[in-house]
Amino acid sequence: MTDEVVDSHKMPLLDHLIELRQRLLRSVIALFVAFFISFFFAEYLYNFLVQPLADILLQRGDERMARMIFTDLTEVFFTYVKVAFFFAAFVTCPIFLLQIWKFVAPGLYKHERSAFGPFLVASPILFFMGGALVYFIILPLAWDFFLQFETTGGDGTLPIQLEAKVGEYLALTMKLIFAFGICFQLPVLMTLLARAGLATSKGMAEKRKYAIVGVFVVAAVFTPPDPISQISLAIPIVILYEISIHMARLMERRREEKEAELDRQAGIEV
Repeated sequence: MTDEVVDSHKMPLLDHLIELRQRLLRSVIALFVAFFISFFFAEYLYNFLVQPLADILLQRGDERMARMIFTDLTEVFFTYVKVAFFFAAFVTCPIFLLQIWKFVAPGLYKHERSAFGPFLVASPILFFMGGALVYFIILPLAWDFFLQFETTGGDGTLPIQLEAKVGEYLALTMKLIFAFGICFQLPVLMTLLARAGLATSKGMAEKRKYAIVGVFVVAAVFTPPDPISQISLAIPIVILYEISIHMARLMERRREEKEAELDRQAGIEV
């Protein structure tokens, strides 16, 4: 029996646009509410992002160097604005996805909804995993690597010491978190392509060596120029690529089983 659409009646185009506007408006309101709440705690949120660097500087025993500087009067304020927006966008991302899903779902068949639903759940979870990898592993390793280039000076040479800027630190940290979070969407993207028939597990497996080279190129672009950060991003992506191949293979197997079942039902009806 053919799957039925949730809403059997057809809505005029204007009604669809009104519904889309309402759902986007709800999402934007949620974003602004989360932004103002996050801005109230912006200082604490920024200190949370700075903690990996602070831990390393404090372990070195020189509390005078464990500080952040700013050279523009507005730098700290706008940095707090960016921090608040960053956390607000992260918190409300599931709300945006849910509203988009509620808008699209009535036009999908039952099997399409059951197929795409899990990806909406997996996408923010994978982004969070990528961000957690950055915060707990990549940042401590990267900052420790770069701080090794400090020198104490002497014998006619000047010391080289870190004077970390508030805005520059946030920009680099957010860049890393977004890079890892987006790269961790690879299984979702490749599985959707496989389900749509635009990619196959066999094709992905055959192009594995090219994909690995591309992964290291992407890692070199999105991470600081140190081998630890690049390898730390490249290895998880390669693992996720292998997971994508496995997920695509499962999708193909399910499609073959469904086609075989339909052929069997057609044979019985004949």
